[in-house]
Amino acid sequence: MEPPMLPEGLRHKTTTEEEKIDGSMFKPQLWHYVEQKCPPGTIPIRRTTENDLLRAEKINRYGKKNQRPFYPPQTALIHSSLNENGHQHAITYVEGDKYYGAKAEINVWAPSIEMPNEFSLSQLWLLAGSFEGDLNSIEAGWQVSPDLYGDNNTRLFTYWTSDAYQATGCYNLLCSGFVQISDQIALGATISPLSGYGGRQFDIDILIWKDPRAGNWWMSFGQNCVLGYWPAALFTNLAEAATMVEWGGEVVNSEPGSRHTSTQMGSGHFPSEGFGRASYFSNLQIVDASNNLQPPGNLNTFSENAACYDVENGYNSEWGYYFYYGGPGYNDRCP
Repeated sequence: MEPPMLPEGLRHKTTTEEEKIDGSMFKPQLWHYVEQKCPPGTIPIRRTTENDLLRAEKINRYGKKNQRPFYPPQTALIHSSLNENGHQHAITYVEGDKYYGAKAEINVWAPSIEMPNEFSLSQLWLLAGSFEGDLNSIEAGWQVSPDLYGDNNTRLFTYWTSDAYQATGCYNLLCSGFVQISDQIALGATISPLSGYGGRQFDIDILIWKDPRAGNWWMSFGQNCVLGYWPAALFTNLAEAATMVEWGGEVVNSEPGSRHTSTQMGSGHFPSEGFGRASYFSNLQIVDASNNLQPPGNLNTFSENAACYDVENGYNSEWGYYFYYGGPGYNDRCP
C-alpha cells in the first residue's frame, strides 16, 4: 500500500550539535554495515531464534508486555497502583483533545539494565480508552530489553494493543497487526550509532499519524522512510482519534532484595545535567484533525519517584517543545 501524504508542518531542529540517524549521514542499523539488501517485494524481519522462545515465560506471551504499562493518572489511587507492577516512568503528556498523530526527535542511548527481566525504553504513546479492558495504544521508540532480544543492544521497536495489553498486540512483527512496507529498516534491529556522555549526540525521528481517508495509523522513521501502518480495523477507541499522547521513558524495577535496581532510564543521568549528558526528546508535535502538525500546547509531566527518574520540560526557538528526562535508578535518594 502506498502511504498517504505526510502531515503538513514538519518541524526539525536546525542545530548542528545533534546528528540524525536516518540514512542521510549514517547507516541507521547495524545490519546495514554488511551491505545486505532485501529482494524486491520483501521486507527485513529480525529472525526469531530458539533461545528467544526459551526466554519467554510462556510461548503464548512471547513478544507481549507481561506487566501492565502506564496510563497517566487522574487520581492518587492510580498513582499508587502503578508502583505495584514495577513499571516506572518519566514522561510528558497532553490530554483533553482529539489527537490524530504525534512526532518527536528522540535522543538515543544505551542504558544499562541490572536484571535480565527488566527493560528500559524511550517512546511515544498514542492512547484512547481505559485500563478497564478497552485501552487502545500505539507505541514506538527505542528499547533495551535482554529478556526480549537476548542482549543489551539499543533497538528500534513498535507495540500495539486494543484491549489494555491483555490478549491483543505485540512488539514489532511478532504477531499480525503492523503492516510493514519499507525494505530499508528492520523492526527490532540494533540502532547505530548511539550518543555518548559528553560526546556526540544522535537522534531518531519518529512520526505516527492517521490517514484522514482510510483511517490507518502510519509510522515514519527518520526524514525519508515511511515504515508501515497499523490497520484501522485493529482498533476500537483509536478508530477515531487518540485522547492522550505521551512522550518519555519507562523502566521495569524488579526490586530484588527489596531494593531499587540500578537499571538506567535514558542516559542514566538526571535532567538537570542538560545537553550531552541527560537524554532528551525535542520538537514535540501533535497532528490535528486537518492533518497538520501543531505544537502540543499544555504539556504535563509525571514521574512516580523523581529521586529515581525525573523529567523537566522546556521550549526554545531551535528545539521547539522539548524535555530532558531519565536517571540512574538506585542511588542514595532512591534506595
